[in-house]
Amino acid sequence: MSNQVETSVEVQLTNRNRTTVFWRGILVAPVVFFVASFSQMVHVGWSSPILAFPAALALIFRGVYPSYVLTFNHAVMELGSRVTAYMLLLTDDYPSIERNPNVAVIFPDIEGGKKLNRWLPLVKWFLAIPLYIVGAFYVLLSAILTFYAWIVTSATGNYPESVAKFVLGTIEYWNRIYGYTIALVTDEYPSFVL
Repeated sequence: MSNQVETSVEVQLTNRNRTTVFWRGILVAPVVFFVASFSQMVHVGWSSPILAFPAALALIFRGVYPSYVLTFNHAVMELGSRVTAYMLLLTDDYPSIERNPNVAVIFPDIEGGKKLNRWLPLVKWFLAIPLYIVGAFYVLLSAILTFYAWIVTSATGNYPESVAKFVLGTIEYWNRIYGYTIALVTDEYPSFVL
């Protein structure tokens, strides 16, 4: 098993609900507001509040990753992935606030923080600057491709497979970065490739 955060999304390519695809931005608003209600926490991307500060403090001063913080961060990261997959048209499954086996985020086993470097959380954000720059280009391309997919899927009911691979790769890429810099569940530097 990898030491990176892994993301699995069961992409729906055919027999799409063309009506919900057309109105996707409006339909997802309630769950976006739900996720945004965690406003007192660090915001990752556009919608995923993760408890980064408590995790970093516990790792630096105690050398442990509290299980309840890990559970919360995992749940929020999965919810953010469900919302993103729905908004980017990868699936017609409305993003439930409960777990969905069609969209999964898998954290590496950190043995309560014993496998993690205690001092690396102080510099991970800095080390990840090149990853953020490359990721911004991936997001821009994904937005353009999603617009194209929105037109095609609204007209035909089929989502282009090549677009799905790129958009899913972008979600996986950002989840690896979040796992490294924000959720702090790995010390392995994420790859730049999708």
